[in-house]
Amino acid sequence: MAGAITRDDASDQTSDYSAIAVPHGARMRRGPLTMTWWAVCSAMFYIVVAATLALNFGTRNAVIGMLLSVICYGVINAVLSRYAIRTGLSVALFSRILFGNAGAAIATLIFFATAIYYAVFEGSVIAVAISTVFPSISYPVAALIVVAYSVPLIFGSIQNWLDKFNGVLLPFYVIGLVAAVVLAIATHGYSNAWLSFGPAGGAPANGWWDCFVYYMGVWILMMYTFDYARFGRQEDADYHARFNFGAPFYLVAFFINGLVGIFLASTIPMDGALSEVSVVLALLKLMGLSGLAFVWISQTRINTANFYLAAVNMEAFVTQVTGRRLGKLVFAFVAGAIVYGLMLANVFHYILQALAYQGIFVVAWVGIALTHILSGKYDRLFGAAIEYRADRVPAFNPCGLIAWFGATALGVVLLHAGPTVASFSAPATALAAAAIYGGLLTLARPAWFVAEPT
Repeated sequence: MAGAITRDDASDQTSDYSAIAVPHGARMRRGPLTMTWWAVCSAMFYIVVAATLALNFGTRNAVIGMLLSVICYGVINAVLSRYAIRTGLSVALFSRILFGNAGAAIATLIFFATAIYYAVFEGSVIAVAISTVFPSISYPVAALIVVAYSVPLIFGSIQNWLDKFNGVLLPFYVIGLVAAVVLAIATHGYSNAWLSFGPAGGAPANGWWDCFVYYMGVWILMMYTFDYARFGRQEDADYHARFNFGAPFYLVAFFINGLVGIFLASTIPMDGALSEVSVVLALLKLMGLSGLAFVWISQTRINTANFYLAAVNMEAFVTQVTGRRLGKLVFAFVAGAIVYGLMLANVFHYILQALAYQGIFVVAWVGIALTHILSGKYDRLFGAAIEYRADRVPAFNPCGLIAWFGATALGVVLLHAGPTVASFSAPATALAAAAIYGGLLTLARPAWFVAEPT
């Protein structure tokens, strides 16, 4: 039993290593992996969500919620990234250890479905921007254009293409963000009103908690981190844990983007309710073609991650369920077709509902993953060896599955128990998952994690 690549494993290698741990010889230097990962920091989502939270709970509460989230994400992802770097495992392979083969398939399904949903949202923003600036291009055609160029962007491997592409675009994103603020001040003047932005009746005293919990809804980024961090080199583990996947990244993604979003929302007149689309339309009105370029850069960068993770995890899911390996290229096209269909179907309300439930599953996964890594129980049972091969892992691991579904059931009940109680659903789910898994680990037997040879 070992986590190292055997002769049989080696024949199954791909540049994305969906079926095996990433070997040390295929790891990336810290600079390229940083450029690849930091594509995730430039979504319009971060700008809009902070503005929305400030509008509903006040700027002060939104800022506190963002800062607490930066700390929380930084601490959790430091643990997850170090483990992913040490083992080279993906979310799909690590989930085999936690839940067994059947449970791992569920985790991978949730992961790629969520990545597809986010690709739909971010792609729709670009399509709306294109059809707004060029009215002769209808939304369906614009959506097709977005998918048609997004899919080929993930044909290359994460090691030698996405880092270069996103590295080139990063400075332009920063320039666009600064230009948006400068033009907003030049056009509408500067006012300190954004510092007191909030609901008409005044900000609720404990609104910071609601803002903090809202960011738990995107703990899917913990899974994103895991799948990217596995390409890091062991000697760079401290750098990745402290900087690349740590608090500095989220200081940019959540806090700086968030402050810009609050300022723009309070300064630029919006058409209709505050949303990604209304912010984009306001930026287009303010910046013209340069606004379209800024939107394209921000959304295309984040969608390289969404499409890549959707395709790789869909590939892992199908392989897990059917035993057939078709390759990432096939699933890149499949993901593109699904994204395009959803972009035209106007099912955003249903997607938001699905994301709410999937978010509960994800925070439970994070609680279990952290407990597994920090407990050291697996190491005490098996030493340094890690067994993740499908034919050597049981179909079901009662330790992980009971914790996962038990905590998720609690979270769903709380989610529907009224607004006040619902705000505790995500934290309660994560804590319950960690507590249940930790308790069951004390009773764990080797056969729960590794199947007996037949």
